[in-house]
Amino acid sequence: MSDVPIVVVAAVIEEHGRFLVTQRAAVGHLAGCWEFPGGKLEPGESFTDALRREMLEELDVDIEVGKELDRIEHAYPDRVVRLHFYRCRLKGEPRSSLNQSIRWVERRKLAALEFPPADAALIVKLVKMGTATP
Repeated sequence: MSDVPIVVVAAVIEEHGRFLVTQRAAVGHLAGCWEFPGGKLEPGESFTDALRREMLEELDVDIEVGKELDRIEHAYPDRVVRLHFYRCRLKGEPRSSLNQSIRWVERRKLAALEFPPADAALIVKLVKMGTATP
């Protein structure tokens, strides 16, 4: 395993109390898990450029990238990933370009889906944000 983290960016998109999530392919690393759409940063690419590229490639939609919501480093048995989650807003209607499932999930139901272990802390944070009293 390499100690050099794989840098990944992900879009956290919330509309009307529901979050946009996609399902990973049935084979490969973290097969079948749900995730916030995004992907690996390419050499020389900014986080914003990577997010916009990934959203166009995966969901054929442009986005407005907002503030970083969370940053998590997680060690899997075979790799280390550093995830950067950004609040984003859609500039169109997403549609699957890679045959992955797309779903809008209510905040309180996020924890019922199987997400990668690296996303666990963010899921807890998002669910708590929805249950906080003013």
